[in-house]
Amino acid sequence: MTVLMGRRRIGKTELSLRCGDDTVLYFFVGKKAEALLCQDFVQEITSKLGVPVLGQANSFSEVFRFVLHLSETRAFTLIIDEFQNFQKVNPTVFSNMQRDWDLNKSKSHLNLIISGSVFTLMKKIFEDYEEPLFGRANEKITLEPFRTDVLKEILHDFNPGYTHEDLLALFSITGGVAWYVTLLLDRGKTSWKKMLGALTEENSPFINEGKNILIEEFGTDYVIYFSILTCIASGMKTSAEIKNELGIDNISSYLSRLEDYYGLITKYQPIFAKESSKKVRYQLDDCFLIFWFRFFFKYQALVENKALKALDTIIRRDYSGVSGLMMERYFTRKFQEQGQYVIGKWWDRKGFNEIDLVVVDPIGKEAWAYELKKDESRYDEESFKKKVDIMVQQTPELHKMKIHIGSLSKSGM
Repeated sequence: MTVLMGRRRIGKTELSLRCGDDTVLYFFVGKKAEALLCQDFVQEITSKLGVPVLGQANSFSEVFRFVLHLSETRAFTLIIDEFQNFQKVNPTVFSNMQRDWDLNKSKSHLNLIISGSVFTLMKKIFEDYEEPLFGRANEKITLEPFRTDVLKEILHDFNPGYTHEDLLALFSITGGVAWYVTLLLDRGKTSWKKMLGALTEENSPFINEGKNILIEEFGTDYVIYFSILTCIASGMKTSAEIKNELGIDNISSYLSRLEDYYGLITKYQPIFAKESSKKVRYQLDDCFLIFWFRFFFKYQALVENKALKALDTIIRRDYSGVSGLMMERYFTRKFQEQGQYVIGKWWDRKGFNEIDLVVVDPIGKEAWAYELKKDESRYDEESFKKKVDIMVQQTPELHKMKIHIGSLSKSGM
């Protein structure tokens, strides 16, 4: 049993279908009556395995038991997609499945892949020790966006003469999420201007995408959560800033759920700061969602009035500021992908001195402090060195390290 998790559009279904087996059953758990779902599943079994399902199968438990018995004499893969939807269709599926899996897996030759997009429910089903399927998965995979080097390779395939600005736009809009990359590049949107224009085209799938992927996660509280995420996407970093903007007294509880339960934001502190430090900031991790909340949700009135040309003007006007943040995300991810550094930011108590990116090699006892400038000609080394000296002075962990300073810009992407 392999459990495959990840945000919507990341490519879970495509990856599952490419598992390499000759025989693959695909069960999609739609939001409809269990008996109707079972009719779909029975048809899939009959067409792929050529085996009639005897009797009237009205419950998933009957279908799953039948599949397990079939797999005793032949090997095949079963993919169950959007598995979390059973929570609404029939929650007893999980306990019945646990019983049948435990009784039959040792005799089975079944490669079972369970996939789901609602991250909170999938984690609860498989990682909450009180749930029946806790501990049953042999492997758990969380699918991530394309790496930065892969994203460059894909863009080069479509546009060998791409510019740094083209790469930055592709990363800013998609964050490396497979479906978004496909939407842009397969339609010839290979330059940054065309990519930005694609966002507000008539019937653009990007317009309602944030709502489509999150509204089920948040339920009836979605307006509050959407408002908080819009504040963070617009550059508000502290709970005090967000509280002042929205007038919500218990803002901390919402931020905690967004971080710990929904996994959408990250709380961070200056590098090497003590956990008790009050210098806490928040960031929205998903690049596309930053873009969506910053433009589509914030200017919802334009979307609802189909004033998409006006929205396109706003996106092009404000894109430069957003892309600066995205460039920072790009380099952070690029260093993280190497798997050998401690990475963070630094700022002092009053926020006057701030370092965009600090990369530490704890084994080699070296650290690199970078200032990020889209235009490298605007980098002032003398001014930046003063900030770095203050950081080193206030950070004991850096005292015995060799410190390098420099700048990163689009040309280094």
